[in-house]
Amino acid sequence: MKEPQMIRVRKHDLHDLIQKKLEAAGLSEEHADGVADSLAFADARGIHSHGAVRVDYYAERIAKGGTTIAPNFKFNKTGPSSGIFEADNGVGHVAARKAMDEAIGLAQETGVGIVGVHEMGHSGALAYFVKQAADQDMVAISVCQSDPMVVPFGGAEPYFGTNPIAFAAPRMDGEPIIFDMATTVQAWGKILDARSKGADIPPTWAVDANGEPTTDPHHVNALLPVAGPKGYGLMMMVDILSGILLGLPFGKRVSSMYTDLTKGRNLGQLHIVINPAFFTSLKEFKQNIAQMVDELHATKAAPGFSQVLYPGELAEIVETDYADAGIPIVKDIYDYLISDTVHFDQYDHAGLFVEQE
Repeated sequence: MKEPQMIRVRKHDLHDLIQKKLEAAGLSEEHADGVADSLAFADARGIHSHGAVRVDYYAERIAKGGTTIAPNFKFNKTGPSSGIFEADNGVGHVAARKAMDEAIGLAQETGVGIVGVHEMGHSGALAYFVKQAADQDMVAISVCQSDPMVVPFGGAEPYFGTNPIAFAAPRMDGEPIIFDMATTVQAWGKILDARSKGADIPPTWAVDANGEPTTDPHHVNALLPVAGPKGYGLMMMVDILSGILLGLPFGKRVSSMYTDLTKGRNLGQLHIVINPAFFTSLKEFKQNIAQMVDELHATKAAPGFSQVLYPGELAEIVETDYADAGIPIVKDIYDYLISDTVHFDQYDHAGLFVEQE
């Protein structure tokens, strides 16, 4: 497979292109801006699996009525530190951000804020939301269920989703530390990214329809859990916290992201926000986080490594590099973004990149 041509784009320009495309599909200016902010954030940090590669899918779901373009958002407080945010099948990026605002508010008052989200669409990179809390001196954990596309450890057919986990904490004199991971070896978006670039994938990422490892992203039938039974346990935990705990569908009952773009979804997400000031000195907490980072950087590096980085730091490094050089976007995706069409013919109805004849 030949390497795709790449176009370098500034973050604010990428944001504007995404916003205009989503507005053309029927989304309001406010919500299109919210989605674009999240996607541009992901691409700017090198998380291309959750950036512009997703726009065609979102635009088509919006245009076909599978997303509520004027949702009736409601927040129902269920206790001093808890609540449920009703998303009414609105775009997940906006719903999740508003729900995180509620969780932060609760944590500012009581020390802890736990908010579940009902009936939301796909919300993109969870790092975006935990950073939202860390920027306000909060510690945050966010988990979200997804449709079944992962074989359980020892299984040959999908049951759980990629079920990501994100964590963030503020530090003194620096950006917050942010850690965001799928509970699979790689997120499904990495498969989409490989398809868009015409690249192979490692045989440890996924299996084909026969349950055999595959290096062809177009033959992927299911993903594999990270670290075998350990990742399997984590994805079960996420599904319980963001599904069963919230009274929502779970496991193989979670609605598909791709099967029918005319129908709404009922995904669950859970934000847990902790106010460090209720447990220790906030200043000391942030100083200790900074000291931890310094000590990790000072740790002797293993052969082949120049320095020990803290988990998630590579995205921060990439963001700095892209701020200078521009964000690399596959030319086909860029051409779609600047085009007048909502739907791009190189993608199938499910937003999955397909090869041209």
